[in-house]
Amino acid sequence: MAKKSSKVARGIIIAAAASMMWGISGTCLQFISQNQNIPENWFLSARTLGAGLILLLISLIMYRGKVFHVFKSWKNIGWLFAYAILGLMANLFTFYKSIQFGGNAEAATILQYLSPLFIVLGTVIFRRQMPYKSDVFAFIIALAGVFLALTKGDFSQLSISTSSLMWGLGSGLTAAFYVVLPRNIVKDPDNPPLVVLGWGTLIAGFFFNLHQPVWVGTPKITGTLIASMLTVIFLGTIIPFGLLLYATHYAPSDVISIMDAVQPITTSILSIIFFKMGMNWVEVVGIVLVIIGVYILQRGRKNIENSEENFRADV
Repeated sequence: MAKKSSKVARGIIIAAAASMMWGISGTCLQFISQNQNIPENWFLSARTLGAGLILLLISLIMYRGKVFHVFKSWKNIGWLFAYAILGLMANLFTFYKSIQFGGNAEAATILQYLSPLFIVLGTVIFRRQMPYKSDVFAFIIALAGVFLALTKGDFSQLSISTSSLMWGLGSGLTAAFYVVLPRNIVKDPDNPPLVVLGWGTLIAGFFFNLHQPVWVGTPKITGTLIASMLTVIFLGTIIPFGLLLYATHYAPSDVISIMDAVQPITTSILSIIFFKMGMNWVEVVGIVLVIIGVYILQRGRKNIENSEENFRADV
C-alpha cells in the first residue's frame, strides 16, 4: 500500500521538477530575448535539432542497441511521430503563434495550462472514466493560482484577439498530447525515455528545419549565443521533457499535467531575484494557491490509493 502511494507521489515530484526546469528556462529565455538578437524561427529549429542530436549521442553511449528498438514496430513508429509532431513540435509552435497574433505570454501560459482539462475530457470520452473529485478540485485551485500570479490582479492583461485565443487553446491541447502520446512507447523497458525524447526532438527539429534551416539566416556566432542556446537546450528541453517522460512511469497523465502550475510560479520567483521585479499581494496569493493545489493533488491521490488497497484487502 505504502509502496503504491509513494509511486504516484514520486511521479508528482518528478513532474514538479520538470515544471520547475521550464520555469528556470523561462527566465533564461527572458534574458536571451532582452539581450540576444535571435530570430524566433531559427531559434526553434536550432533548439529542437540540437537537443535531438545531443540526446541521441548520449543514448548511444548509455543504451547502445536500444536506440533503434523503437523502429522495430510500426505501431511505435506511429506513436513516436505523433508525439514529435502533435506534441513537441505543435506545442512550441502554437504557444509562439498565440503570442504572435496579438496575445501575450501571461494569457498564452494560462491557456496552455488548460491541458489537464483536455486530458480529463479525453479520458471521459474514450475510456468512459470519470475524473477523481480531488484531481478536479486541485486543478481548479492551481488554475486560479496561475491566473492570479500571471495577471497580478490586472485582468486587462488577458485581453487577446480571437486568433490568439484559438492558438492558445491549441497550445493547451498539444500540451496534453506531449504528456499522453509517448506513454505507450515508454512503458516498454526497451524504449528508455531518453531515447524516445531524442528521436522525438530530432523529428521535430527536422520539420522545423524544412521551414527554417539552421544554416540560413544564422545569427552571429558568439560565446554568449552558444552558452544561451545550450542553456535552453538542456534546461528548457532535454531535462524537463526527459523528467516528464520518466514521470509517466509513476503517475497518470492528468496528475502530471496539473503540475505544470509550478512553471509560472518558478518564473515569477526567479524574475524577482534576477530581474529585480516586484511582487504584490495578489501574486503571493496565487503562489500559495498553487502550493495548496499541489498538496490537495498529492494528498487526494494517496487517500484514493489507500482506500482502494483497503477495499481489495477486505474482499
